[in-house]
Amino acid sequence: MDDLTVINTYLKYQAGTCFRILYDRYAAKIFSKAYTMLGDEKRAEDATQEIFTKIFLNLRKFNGKSKFSTWVYSVTYNFCIDLIRKNKKKKNLFADELENPPDLKNEEVPDEDLLRMEVRKLKEVLRRLNDRDRSILLMKYQDEMSIRDIAGIIGKKESAVKMQLKRAKEKAKRIHDELPNVD
Repeated sequence: MDDLTVINTYLKYQAGTCFRILYDRYAAKIFSKAYTMLGDEKRAEDATQEIFTKIFLNLRKFNGKSKFSTWVYSVTYNFCIDLIRKNKKKKNLFADELENPPDLKNEEVPDEDLLRMEVRKLKEVLRRLNDRDRSILLMKYQDEMSIRDIAGIIGKKESAVKMQLKRAKEKAKRIHDELPNVD
């Protein structure tokens, strides 16, 4: 059964097996995204359970305008961002761009530059990026999401997502170029 059929069956009959099907389909994906964003296995496990509770309680709000997987990703992303914000308390997640705006005169960093980075260097680059930049790069290149889907998840216009992605790539390239060459 496809996701929409499972959801409608669950909503109509309150069949627990239907929710179990959704859990089995999405638990690993939610955990993986939570772990990537939160960087801690225990926090990711807890977040996965809380996210499924949130999905369960809000399943009627899923309107079918997007794919269910996109909606689940959006709930996951927003939940994790909220956790990150709570943990950073008053520190603004996005303040560094206001304090250090990127040079928009530079040429755009080609996707190929990011894709050619060695895995260990790429991990270090991702570790050094702020949460917002790391998340948008992972959505685009790891999760292979479209600009439209990313815009829907983070609640911005597609043009803003493109600019944010451009800036994140510039930062990633700059960090990569500053890393020592280790063979």
